[in-house]
Amino acid sequence: MARPRQHAPEELHAQVMAACDTWLADQPVHTLSLRSLAREVGCAPSTLLKLYGSFNNLLQHVNLESLAGLRAVIEPLLADTTPPAERLKALAMGYWAFAREDAHRWQLLFDYPLAQEGELDQRQTRMIEALFSRVEATLKEYQPTLSELESHRLARTLWGSVHGLVQLGLNDRLGYWQGGAFGVDELLEQLLTTTLAGLHHIKPES
Repeated sequence: MARPRQHAPEELHAQVMAACDTWLADQPVHTLSLRSLAREVGCAPSTLLKLYGSFNNLLQHVNLESLAGLRAVIEPLLADTTPPAERLKALAMGYWAFAREDAHRWQLLFDYPLAQEGELDQRQTRMIEALFSRVEATLKEYQPTLSELESHRLARTLWGSVHGLVQLGLNDRLGYWQGGAFGVDELLEQLLTTTLAGLHHIKPES
């Protein structure tokens, strides 16, 4: 019987991430297992445990890939030269598109606990904070009187509101009006329009 082909760590990691990407394109994370992944990449489950330490750590690497994908969507929108209000609205729509087009990966990112310690936690935290900092800078560009604390809070409040609408939209829980379902796009538009209009009434802190 032929011996299993040996994998270099970097090559194996790339194959595992590609296998996860293929799996999550069609199936939710709860159907994924260490054994099924090992079978997909042609190695023993113990080989994956040796590489990642645990199945949880393996999934955290998938989450890192998802955060990188989200960043690839967000950064071009925030780096655009359009007015900040338009960029923030485009950001909300981009977030909805990311979740809608890659729903199982998005579900893993937000329904599965992120890393709590170590290098994975630090890498995830840096990526998340970098995304928030770009939103905060755009909010301050729109309303320069925002303090640092206000921009921190507002970026997270705005994200939480957008995230909630996206989550409800994916689960068809936004309700109906006159026989038709409310659309996520129109509700995101209303949320951003109302929020940005309210920023005009913020007074500088004394």
